[in-house]
Amino acid sequence: MKKIKQARSKPKITRRRVIVTLDAPDAETVILMGDFNEWNAKIHPMKKEDDGAWKKIIMVPPGRYEYRFLVDGEWWNDPGNSQVCPNCFGSLNNFLIVE
Repeated sequence: MKKIKQARSKPKITRRRVIVTLDAPDAETVILMGDFNEWNAKIHPMKKEDDGAWKKIIMVPPGRYEYRFLVDGEWWNDPGNSQVCPNCFGSLNNFLIVE
């Protein structure tokens, strides 16, 4: 009798919805950049809400992610997140942990 091999399915990676906000009512452009998007300025431009806050929803698998905001061409850290770590440029990145 021949054994039939069953195809092993890869475990499904469940992505989590994360809402990132920044209060910068005078900004013209805000871009969310981090290791979740390979620090690519074209992937996560943020949208300005009526109250002047900028918002972006990202979908990421569980893990630890470093990020910063690019506000009108200047790097900003997230004032609403005290979790920081040094980066290779001598400044700090914020990080978040998605469970």
